[in-house]
Amino acid sequence: MDLARLIQIARGAEPADLLLTNARVLDLYACDIIPADVAIAGGRIAGIALPETDAYQARDVLDLHGSYLAPGLIDGHVHIESSLVNVPEFARAIVPRGTTTIIADPHEIANVLGMTGIRYILDAAKYNPLSVFVMASSCVPAGPLESSGAQLSAYDLESLLQDKWVLGLAEMMDFRGVLATDDDVLAKLRTAAARPIDGHAPGVRGVDLNAYVAAGIGSDHECTTREEAQEKLRRGMVIMIREATGARNLSELVPLVTPQTSRRFVFCTDDRTPVTLLDEGHIDAMIRQSIVLGLDPLLAFQLASLNAAEYFGLRDRGAITPGRRADLIAFDDLRAPRPRLVFRHGQLVAQDGKLLPYDRPLRLATLPVSLSVPRTSLQFRIPAQGNRMHVIQIIPNQIVTRAATDDATIAHAEAVADPGRDLLKLAVIERHTGSGRTGLGFVRGFGLQLGALA
Repeated sequence: MDLARLIQIARGAEPADLLLTNARVLDLYACDIIPADVAIAGGRIAGIALPETDAYQARDVLDLHGSYLAPGLIDGHVHIESSLVNVPEFARAIVPRGTTTIIADPHEIANVLGMTGIRYILDAAKYNPLSVFVMASSCVPAGPLESSGAQLSAYDLESLLQDKWVLGLAEMMDFRGVLATDDDVLAKLRTAAARPIDGHAPGVRGVDLNAYVAAGIGSDHECTTREEAQEKLRRGMVIMIREATGARNLSELVPLVTPQTSRRFVFCTDDRTPVTLLDEGHIDAMIRQSIVLGLDPLLAFQLASLNAAEYFGLRDRGAITPGRRADLIAFDDLRAPRPRLVFRHGQLVAQDGKLLPYDRPLRLATLPVSLSVPRTSLQFRIPAQGNRMHVIQIIPNQIVTRAATDDATIAHAEAVADPGRDLLKLAVIERHTGSGRTGLGFVRGFGLQLGALA
């Protein structure tokens, strides 16, 4: 908006577009709650004043009757693809829960479609009531053993980083390449220059961690133990506390968040399926869970908004201060917050858990067909080779697994699944080129007794 007009409205010399009265504003800098009226103009917060001062007038006035007012929530690391829906539907699920900004790593769709997939995410994110920023996917494919549908080079990433919606380099999963000073990996790190570089370094400790951080990598969302997170915290990393569908680390890591350390933590969901999103929630659910675990509500909101905004350089959001975007949520219970009203850029976009209607393009962004699997080439037989077999052991609520062995169940000279012992057959099928290549093995920990999952 016009800067001169914003200044005049902030001084009370001109009427604001919207005035939210009788709010209890969460001050995330001083960790305090202040009674205030909040003036909004042109999608920005123009000013904050005590209600009794009558400092502001506005064309529209909304009395919050003492509701709490917090900045819109920010997910510091998420793969939209894991929700199994497109960007507008993802927004419909999370905006009513208070999330107004996400930092997405589209490496899952990039693994299939490369730059076309990332451009699709950027295009599909337009005209939605959700701000979608992207981190340039650093590891496509994720590793040298992966059969991907595309590859991204440092040159590709450099072109992506010219887009204003691309903030930096997404999770550097190839930590082995970093430690080995692989030329391609280092070239990708250099493209980020001074921009944020996210990490992905499960179990990396000691001098290897020193090297990983020295490469310029600033965050990690793969900590599964307090000890690992503490060491990375001491090396200067921002710790993204993840609470995904299959990897739940919040209860283990929240005790590390104190008034002294809170500004070095960020909430993220990473991968949440539709069931988890709809039944539990999004970042709002992490706030409620952390408060139940003993975290001060104001610190929880720091992790859910201000900290992510500052880490990613989004200095126009994350707090309720003059000049920032009016991305706001209003709720009634500080210890179990559930957004009643959600504002994005000064406009009411969700109310009482429902997304309000908004203007959408008649034609949504589309993608080319990306599946090429010749059914005649598929086979899932595993010839028995002795009486023992290797098994992937799932660790409940974690993304990491263990290597194990067990007695093979053999039928007709083949190793077969044995649901009674929770031993299931696992197949990974190359889906991009129609080669028919299939990797087969056994996994324990799903508990599946009937049918199959794909």
